[in-house]
Amino acid sequence: MLHSQRLDLLFDNMKAEKIVQSFILTTVSDNRSLLPRLIVGLIFLSEGIQKFLFPELLGTGRFEKIGFIDPAFWAYFAGAFEIICGTFILIGLFTRIAAIPLLIIMLTAFITTKWPILIDKGFWSMAHEYRTDFAMTLLLIYLLIYGAGKWSVDSKIFKVR
Repeated sequence: MLHSQRLDLLFDNMKAEKIVQSFILTTVSDNRSLLPRLIVGLIFLSEGIQKFLFPELLGTGRFEKIGFIDPAFWAYFAGAFEIICGTFILIGLFTRIAAIPLLIIMLTAFITTKWPILIDKGFWSMAHEYRTDFAMTLLLIYLLIYGAGKWSVDSKIFKVR
């Protein structure tokens, strides 16, 4: 490869990295994300803690009832991610990155708990049971798109004005 081609490739890679970094680390410059962050952060933080406090009801026992293999591992795994990512979102630190594992948790919750209701009992029963999960999923998508906002650790670290 010629020297100029290597330089072009290097600059293209640097541009791509800058675009990815820009998307992940930047955020909107206003406060529109504060309320969604508080809602999502506090709910996931509290749900994660409850998986440890009440394992038979909300942790291992729930995951076993749903049919997970090794329910203790998955309950504590999910609970840890809910606590860590919920806290990150609450304070606005790496908000877009923290939203991704929580979206995966919400997708898993839909597939394992709401889809069977849809199949067995129909749309309206599923819609009733899914209402909170649906709202949380939409708020996570919102945070993934807009980031943490001005009142966040992200904005202080990455100098949002």
